[in-house]
Amino acid sequence: MNGTAGTGTLLRLALRRDRIALPLWVYALAAMAVSTAFSFRSLYGTEQARRTFAAGITANGSLRALYGPVFDAGSVGGLTAWRMGVFGAVLAGLMSALLVVRHTRAEEEDGRLELIGAGAVGRRAPLTAALLAALIADLAVAALVALGLLAAGQRPSGAVAFGLALAATGLVFGAVAALAAQLTATGRAANGLAGAALGAAFALRAIGDADSAASWASWLSPIGWAEQLRPYGGDRWWVLALPLALTAALTAAAYALADRRDLGAGLLPQRPGPAAAAPGLDGQAALARRLQRGALLGWCAGFALAGAVFGGVAKGVVDLVAGNDQLADLMARLGGRQEALDAYLASIVNLFGLVAAGYAVQAVLRLRAEEVGGRAEPVLAGAVSRLRWAAGHLLFPLLGTAVLLAVAGLSAGLSVRAVVGGEPLRLLGAALAQLPAVWLTAAAALALYGLLPQWTAAGWGVLGGFVLIAWLGPILRLDARVLDLSPFTHTPHLPGGPLSATPLLWLTALAAALAAAGLAGLARRDLG
Repeated sequence: MNGTAGTGTLLRLALRRDRIALPLWVYALAAMAVSTAFSFRSLYGTEQARRTFAAGITANGSLRALYGPVFDAGSVGGLTAWRMGVFGAVLAGLMSALLVVRHTRAEEEDGRLELIGAGAVGRRAPLTAALLAALIADLAVAALVALGLLAAGQRPSGAVAFGLALAATGLVFGAVAALAAQLTATGRAANGLAGAALGAAFALRAIGDADSAASWASWLSPIGWAEQLRPYGGDRWWVLALPLALTAALTAAAYALADRRDLGAGLLPQRPGPAAAAPGLDGQAALARRLQRGALLGWCAGFALAGAVFGGVAKGVVDLVAGNDQLADLMARLGGRQEALDAYLASIVNLFGLVAAGYAVQAVLRLRAEEVGGRAEPVLAGAVSRLRWAAGHLLFPLLGTAVLLAVAGLSAGLSVRAVVGGEPLRLLGAALAQLPAVWLTAAAALALYGLLPQWTAAGWGVLGGFVLIAWLGPILRLDARVLDLSPFTHTPHLPGGPLSATPLLWLTALAAALAAAGLAGLARRDLG
């Protein structure tokens, strides 16, 4: 049988299954890039203003480490490529990696690929379909970004180069995920390996951009290659050969490993468990803790690093804002109308809340994964009620998010104190003030899971809508009624802004009502 027989059918199935989440990823990436271009055009209307702004970035090593260098200081497109190049590449890589793992290792882990393989489907078809789905998503991002920048009046060649830089990075990490799916036995482990590779690529690029003496390090990173393509700064098309060659090599390695391993097994050896369960695994809550702790620890490490990085560039951001009324106005719209440092920190704390909401949705959706994977049924066959089973997992979106925000707040506070001074604990309180909005997002996902289980994945759509409103709404000056649809609009602008308990109480009450509705639906509906 042809090794890729059935690829078209599996590709259509993958695109159908991701018909909600995938367009949200694509549109969110494109919207962030295009809205950044429009905001730069309104903030810096003259070439001299843009060059002055870029000069401040070039002189600040911490900002170069975070965002990269500016290769074309005179154009809006050049500033857009600087501001969104690194983070756009990271998001494109994350999108592709999650997509490939979802349709390869996760399907294999749940036993669905074994059923599919019993039909007229080639051994390589699932992997090929997943990689093609990632290719379609990445090309869609490239096309929408290029069209959006053209609509913003930017040079066509730079717009196409920027879009292809993001797409090429996505292809690389899609291939990384394909290789990780052959090495590991679980979807979580495959995502972890791909995420570690993405983090290493970001770190190498940051080292190379922060210090000109170590600029060679950025050439070791696929994210650095996206920068070195230099959209609007020379459009070095030959750099595209690097990510394409690496993608081809990783894909070939993934196919070779897929041909040699047993279905359902990974090539990396698994550590055998103990002969008897530890005392701490006695009970449903302990089982949920064992299943969820790895993800929580990984997110904690990421939040600690992010807090340190964003706090460390606080002084550079304040220096850029000084004397720039337009940038100060933008910072005020994102972080509140207080002094520049507090406005920047408030916008970063709000970002922490949005990302913590992503962890909360992931933790809630673990319930659905346990259910459809058939692992919940044996647990519920014993003396465990559905509500007890759900409660064990829901401790993580409830308390785990508090841990994440506390870690981010403390890390950022200590980092800010090191560069500009001040009391580090005030950022801890500011971060924890985001909790009611995070809980409301998790409760919305729980309500979908309990009442409309087939639409559980739409929880990511809810989060995506909140993110777009909270971050792009102030920049685009959307109507207040639209901004109010996001719970993160109602959280206080701390530090520095006024604190009112009323909106926080309302958010908490609404979260409790949605959670109760979801649990009531779970208690009454059929499982599976």
